[in-house]
Amino acid sequence: MRSHLLAAALLCLMTTTTPAHADALSDAVQKDMPSLITLYKDLHAHPELSMHETRTAAKLAAEAKKLGFKVTEGVGKTGVVAVMENGPGPIVMLRADMDALPVEEQTGLPYASKLRGTSRAGVETGIMHACGHDTHMTAWVGAARRLAATKDQWSGTLVMILQPGEETSEGAKAMLEDGLYTRFPKPSHVIAFHDAAALPAGIVGYSNGYALANVDSVDITVKGVGGHGAYPHTTKDPIVLASRIVGALQTLVSRENDPQSPAVVTVGSFHSGAKHNIISDEAKLLLTVRSYSDDTRRLLLDGIERIVRGEAIAAGMPEDRMPVVTIREKEYTPAVFNTDALTTNTAQLFTERFGPERVIATPAVMGGEDFSRYYLADKSIQSLIFWVGGVPEEKWKAAGGDASKLPSLHSPFWAPDPEPTISTATEAMVTAAMGVFDRAS
Repeated sequence: MRSHLLAAALLCLMTTTTPAHADALSDAVQKDMPSLITLYKDLHAHPELSMHETRTAAKLAAEAKKLGFKVTEGVGKTGVVAVMENGPGPIVMLRADMDALPVEEQTGLPYASKLRGTSRAGVETGIMHACGHDTHMTAWVGAARRLAATKDQWSGTLVMILQPGEETSEGAKAMLEDGLYTRFPKPSHVIAFHDAAALPAGIVGYSNGYALANVDSVDITVKGVGGHGAYPHTTKDPIVLASRIVGALQTLVSRENDPQSPAVVTVGSFHSGAKHNIISDEAKLLLTVRSYSDDTRRLLLDGIERIVRGEAIAAGMPEDRMPVVTIREKEYTPAVFNTDALTTNTAQLFTERFGPERVIATPAVMGGEDFSRYYLADKSIQSLIFWVGGVPEEKWKAAGGDASKLPSLHSPFWAPDPEPTISTATEAMVTAAMGVFDRAS
């Protein structure tokens, strides 16, 4: 019901939305839009997979150098750090992620990606900015231009980073481990945005507190004793045991977790066997596990291990044939937490700039984002990630405001409306940064 009410409200907003009031910032961004759109189309047509963003990083590093930033490349493998020191005051870090996805683009855009590559699974695939990171990078450049051009209006240090490997949840960690907070000015505030496939283009959304979830990947190898399908009594069928495990896992959320603490356990893959009349000796399950709090995360992960072992014991599996549960800790993405002071103040600034009809509080989502690591590395830092809608107005109206009828992020059909998305995001990033600098001056 909540999502239907939000959709209805947004549909109504599309008929009443007014542009941001004319002022120096919005005027300057509009003048810059032709070159930003040219940049966006180039980035969209030349996507690069996670931790291989060499062309992208070099192109955008050159943009920052032209603006007078002190630029360091190769941070966390392909990351870029651009620093502009401009007197005493806060140290504000603005982040954009660079990587694309192993997705075959099907948007039909004239600037659609035609590039191909090999995924980490060894599969030849198309490559596409199906998550909109190209809008993030373009707005990053737009914000850098505006902040560099208005140095007389703010005091402090601006740290702008281009992060690799967000889609694989390794880029933020790699940059931090490569000295992001020791080799460069350590931020007092970290800010980013993400385009949204569930909001109309130009609408800004924000959440106070948790915004995105803990994400864990869990592998379960269920062992059995294989044999002929005609003689099941001579076997230990791993498919039957794995099926019991899948059913029992549902009780973690429905019966063990506090309903007021969101949680998700999804079995995304179940694979076993190769022939009709053969009982396999192994089944494999792949799970994604989502939560917000550390306590809920621990309850789910511990519960998975307990249920798997308990079902195996109930099935009569000997100790040497117990299932193996592997929690992929290296792929873990921590939950994103938006700190109250920065979120509240920035939301007010957004409302003043864009009008209350274009700025809405949105519920937290169960997606993941490794932007979380910049705050978790030092919780004295203020942190905010917000949304900027990208759905073209005509498509939003045609869907009746029902985002489930539209391409989602990671879809081969996802194509944000670039002009309102990038212009809004650029203004929003500048406004957020200036809001911090203004309070210090």
